[in-house]
Amino acid sequence: MSALPAFMAEEICCSVCGNKDAKQFSLKYEKENFAVVTCNSCSFHFIPPYYRKKIEYTQYKNSDVTTAVRAGNNWIKIQRHKLRFKFIQKFIKSGKLFDLGAGWGHFMLAGKELGYDVYGVEISEQPYLYCVNDLKLPVDHIDFFEMDEAKKFDLITMWDVLEHIDKANDFLAKCSKLTKPGGYLFLQVPQIDSYFAKRHKDNWKMMGLDHVNYFGKDTIKQILANNGYELVKIKSSFEIKLFIMYTLLPLIKKFKTNKKQNLRETNTTINAAERQQYFNKFTSRPMWQLKLFVFVHNIIYNTLSKLNIGEEMMVAARKVK
Repeated sequence: MSALPAFMAEEICCSVCGNKDAKQFSLKYEKENFAVVTCNSCSFHFIPPYYRKKIEYTQYKNSDVTTAVRAGNNWIKIQRHKLRFKFIQKFIKSGKLFDLGAGWGHFMLAGKELGYDVYGVEISEQPYLYCVNDLKLPVDHIDFFEMDEAKKFDLITMWDVLEHIDKANDFLAKCSKLTKPGGYLFLQVPQIDSYFAKRHKDNWKMMGLDHVNYFGKDTIKQILANNGYELVKIKSSFEIKLFIMYTLLPLIKKFKTNKKQNLRETNTTINAAERQQYFNKFTSRPMWQLKLFVFVHNIIYNTLSKLNIGEEMMVAARKVK
């Protein structure tokens, strides 16, 4: 790793330890349109603000994606999220659940089915409308930082959210204010010290301009502790749905087009609606086949987790102060 160029040091600040000394950061990876830097004080990896000024998330899903999601199989999506609830229920089996970044709402739908009192927020308009109009879920279309802090929850969940947040420490501080004493925070993020990240390095598919934060086990523990949470459990997670949509589909498309492109170039030609449509096709089979698929999926998922082979980590933390 080498010292940072001056332009990358602009407004730089480590969300984990608060380091702002440009000399205490080094360049880890440099790509065509972004770079990943390392804080030498705590080993946190992230994309510096210089590149992040180009990103806006409020409308990252369009109506074509909504149409594809609406045509999908909700049953199989709920089964995927029930795996997350198996992890959650080891620590808390009921209560007021706040899903931060509700997305398309299928996690909340699974929680409601299991008896949790669910509530969520979603900043992107299309997923929000789908949650409210199609799934009839209690989701608000608001900025999380504007939430009333008088609201308190037994558990807060956020799946593949924290990696997108520029001021992750401020974000978790707000979470802490909304969590009841003794309550829980559950989250999932790409794991920079995972098997796949170490193997693929700067070609890791989780790495991109939309993912600002790259936590490892030590740095996620530290930033949680900074905000009053005690880390209770980390579980390796390999999302097979993401494997289907982001690895299998590009390979199939590459094979069909028979062009001399590398996998990364092929990936960029597939939009979110196409990925969802492919997933719909993959899961539009008879129910007996889907149940068999879920059974095999869960065996593979749990086996990989036990072997610590994954590219994301599922984290459970308890509010202690």
